[in-house]
Amino acid sequence: MGFLATPVLLYAYFVLWPYVQTINLSFYQWRGFTAKRWVGLENYDRMLHAERFWKALEHHAVILVFLPLLTIAIALVFAFLLNVGGKGSGGKTVGVWGSSFYRVVFFLPQVLAVPVIAVLFATVYRPNESGLINGVMLKLGLAEPVGFLIEKHLALPSLIAVLVWQMVGFYVVLFSAGMANIPAEIYEAAELDGADKLTLFFRVTLPLLWDTVQTAWVYLGILAFDAFAIVSVLAQDNGGPDGATTVLGLEIYNNIQMNRYGDAATYGVALCLLSLLFAGVTLRLTRRESYEY
Repeated sequence: MGFLATPVLLYAYFVLWPYVQTINLSFYQWRGFTAKRWVGLENYDRMLHAERFWKALEHHAVILVFLPLLTIAIALVFAFLLNVGGKGSGGKTVGVWGSSFYRVVFFLPQVLAVPVIAVLFATVYRPNESGLINGVMLKLGLAEPVGFLIEKHLALPSLIAVLVWQMVGFYVVLFSAGMANIPAEIYEAAELDGADKLTLFFRVTLPLLWDTVQTAWVYLGILAFDAFAIVSVLAQDNGGPDGATTVLGLEIYNNIQMNRYGDAATYGVALCLLSLLFAGVTLRLTRRESYEY
C-alpha cells in the first residue's frame, strides 16, 4: 500500500484535482482578472440555450458515427490483407507481398503534427486549380471547382475525411498486432474446411479480434468528441462556414479567448460527461463472450 501511495497522490493532484477545479469553476463567473462571482447553474442555462452548443453536439454526433465506422472498417481490411491476404510457401497463410513496407506507409500520417496535416490538406482542398483535387478535376474536365472547406454541406465531411486519413494507419498497426497473435493453425484449419477469404475475415478474424475493435471504437469516439485541433487549424472562420464545423473544444477555446472562464469550464464539463457516457454505453453494448485459442 505504501508503494502505491506516491503515484496515487501524484495522479490525484495532476489529473483528478484539475477536474474538480473545472467543475467548481463552472458555477462561477470569472474573467481571470476579477473576483469570482457565484452564479450557480446560470452558466449551464446559458450553454443549453446557445445555438452553437447544439450545433457542436450535432457535429459531434455526425463525427461519432462516421469517424469510428470508416476508420475501423478501412483499418480492418488493410490489416487483414497485410496479415492474411496472401499465400506463402507450402500454402501457408501470410500477408500480401510487401506487407512490411505497407505498414510503414500506412503509419506515416500518425507521425505528422496536426499543423502539418492542416497545411497539407489546405492545399489538397484549395477551391481552385492550384488545389490538388480541383486541379486534377479541372485538368480532366470532370467538374467545376469545389469549395470543400467553404461550402456548408461539404466542410464537415471534408474534415472527417482528414481525421480518417490521419488515424487509419495507427489502427492498421493495432489490428495487425492483434492478428499476429492469432495462431496460423486456426486459419489453416478453416481453409481446409473450404473457407474463403471473406469467411476467414467475418468468421475467424473479426470474432477473435473483437476486444481490440471495441477498444478502438472507444478511442475513436473520444477523438470524435475532441476534433479541436483539426477544426481550429483547417476550418474556415472559426468553425465555419456559418458554424458548420464547430465542436465543443472550439467553443471552450472561444470562451477562453473572450476571458469567459466560467463558461469555458461549463463546456469542458459537458465534453467530459459526454465522453464518459459514450465510453460506458459503447463498452456495455459491444460486450460479448470472449474467445480463447
